[in-house]
Amino acid sequence: MKNGSFGATPSSASNSWLYLLERFDVGVVHLDLELRVMGMNDYARRSLPVQEKLPFGKLVLSFHPDAAQAKVKFLLGQAECPVNNAPPMAMMINIPDRVLLIKVSKIGDAQGATTGYTLVFYDITEVVSQEVQGGSAHDIRDVGEKRLLRKIPTIKKNRVLLVDVPGVSFIRSEGHYTWVHTSQGSQFCNLNIGDIESRLDPKLFLRVHRSYIVNLSRVDEIVRHDGRLTLRMMGSEPVEIPVSRASAPRLMEQFGLADAAAAKS
Repeated sequence: MKNGSFGATPSSASNSWLYLLERFDVGVVHLDLELRVMGMNDYARRSLPVQEKLPFGKLVLSFHPDAAQAKVKFLLGQAECPVNNAPPMAMMINIPDRVLLIKVSKIGDAQGATTGYTLVFYDITEVVSQEVQGGSAHDIRDVGEKRLLRKIPTIKKNRVLLVDVPGVSFIRSEGHYTWVHTSQGSQFCNLNIGDIESRLDPKLFLRVHRSYIVNLSRVDEIVRHDGRLTLRMMGSEPVEIPVSRASAPRLMEQFGLADAAAAKS
């Protein structure tokens, strides 16, 4: 598993920090003290549904789905905190199916009093995802026209760490956010589990429970007890993942055990 720090210096020039920075257009949205949208640059106008939502003069939170509202509130709260530097927040928004890296800074007057906020975003979809290639009709139906993630953006202090998808063992939901578990530990991601599930290859990853997605190649053992299934994952420390009854048939099918499961039932 390889963690890529957003801003680290890779070996190839095409992936270098400077090259990527030059490629990114920057969206800028200006908010007043009451969090109303007061202005935005041309790239933000092109990227966001301005004609549909008519956002100017309205609260910025009113244009986000419920799951994203909690993230935006947290982001704005961090920007106001006098002792914290807000970490960049990666979130999925439907424009459609893009991953934006968002940073909010408060704007102050000559005395340092807050007069408003500036929201800056980068579209990092090209960095963290890949086009869906082929696949069965079932797989294509599952992922639709979305791009599959090849890296999952996670947050550590003030850095965005890009976690290679093949190195992920499992993903655990915690409210609107998730924890991405690898052999090196766990890292916080503020994409929700549904967003991530829809962008992972369904041949390699499976949502086995409302709170868990597992990498099928990292499953070490399937345990059946009192009619329930549990997965034991590979790794130096034993981890057991619950399997919901609804997910059990598809899980067994993925491992070629559907007939055996039917015989036992």
